Amino acid sequence: MKLKFKERLALLNLLSTAAIIGLLLLFIIFTVKQSVFQQLDNFLITEVQKHQSDIIIKNDTLHFNQNAWMEREHQMLEINPVFVQIVDNQGRVIEKSPNLKDKSLRFFAQADKSFENYRLDSIPIRQYQTQIVKNGRKYGYLIVGMSHQNARWIMQKLKRTLIISFPIVLTLLFLWALYFAGRSIKPVTEIINTAENITQNNLSQRITLPENRDELYTLAKTINQLLNRLESAIEREKQFTSDAAHELKTPLQVMKGNIEVLLRKPRTNEEYRVKIEKCVREIDRMSHLTDQLLLLARFESQQKAIDIKKVSLDEIIEQVIQKKWWQIQEKQLSFKFNIKQLSGVLTDPYLIHIIIDNLLANAIKYTPKNGKIEIDLGQNGNQTYIKIANTGAQISKDDLAHIFNRFYRSKNIKNPNIKGTGLGLSIVKRLSEMLGLSVDVTSDKHWTVFTVSGFSGQV
Repeated sequence: MKLKFKERLALLNLLSTAAIIGLLLLFIIFTVKQSVFQQLDNFLITEVQKHQSDIIIKNDTLHFNQNAWMEREHQMLEINPVFVQIVDNQGRVIEKSPNLKDKSLRFFAQADKSFENYRLDSIPIRQYQTQIVKNGRKYGYLIVGMSHQNARWIMQKLKRTLIISFPIVLTLLFLWALYFAGRSIKPVTEIINTAENITQNNLSQRITLPENRDELYTLAKTINQLLNRLESAIEREKQFTSDAAHELKTPLQVMKGNIEVLLRKPRTNEEYRVKIEKCVREIDRMSHLTDQLLLLARFESQQKAIDIKKVSLDEIIEQVIQKKWWQIQEKQLSFKFNIKQLSGVLTDPYLIHIIIDNLLANAIKYTPKNGKIEIDLGQNGNQTYIKIANTGAQISKDDLAHIFNRFYRSKNIKNPNIKGTGLGLSIVKRLSEMLGLSVDVTSDKHWTVFTVSGFSGQV
């Protein structure tokens, strides 16, 4: 039979408590027993000391003051009887109290100042035996005994009471522990119930945080933070899927329309060439979009290991400029590359190449014909930075807050003649995060400036 967590918790608490209580009960029994018998032993020693003065030696013979036997405790056998007996060195009885009648206390040879337990008929006896010595000579032994029936009765009563109360106390403790265990794990139950109700379509629900800021509070808070991240990730994926489907649908519709036009009736070679070129451009657009989607997915899962090495940023920027130079010339753009200070850094050359390539491509795309592009490479204190600035339409503050989101394109600069996927800057943002860099953007009436900074390990 499998126990619930709160039952196991209560049971473990009960076992540990039972062990502690058991040890405590044994200690109580031992302490009470020691106390009772210590009191009895002290009484026997007192009796021995009292009766030693009643011993008389005449002509090397032991005698006992007969008046001592007149005390009630030596006459009666029923109420707290005290038995007194004098024996010689061989254990032969010389004198004994009247309450012994035809019985005798047991003699233990050579025992001196010792306590012994035994039964005299049905009476449990505890006796104290000591030598009788006068002037350095041993004449015999004085033995004083007393029933310890009361002490035994007290101990039996105590043991019986503890044995009976022990399981009752444990049962009450178990019920008490079970109740508090249930209250203690109530937040866990709420976590379970909330987790069961959370689905992909209901990610907004959160676990109520416990009042006590303990480990369960931390657990609930951590799960809520995890749910926040999951909800955010799923929302991004939904938006990503929707936007990707929309972006792929547009070129497909264009291609389908061109092909349908060609199929309606025979066309001239020139008409076929124009329509096919449009289809090729749309295929290229789809291919570029697919490449960027795959690249972004690859970096999202961080399947590519980052390869940190010494990098000359000016060389990488020059490589990107050479690759994009034909586009710069085609739009007749004024271009400047200002190297304010050469600086080698430790970074991944492949990833930083993609970052610069996307930023420059974005600048070329949104810079109008005969506009300007400037790239600055320098240092601000110990921090190396790259600035890519271009002239063109100003980006609004609202758009600046979302410009690095996937498939997002600024409304103020949307132009049907400017083709794009809206993935370039999101790739820049993701790669910068992987490399520990920051990307900032500012825009006014004259310039839009993207700044990449946070390079570490200048060498």
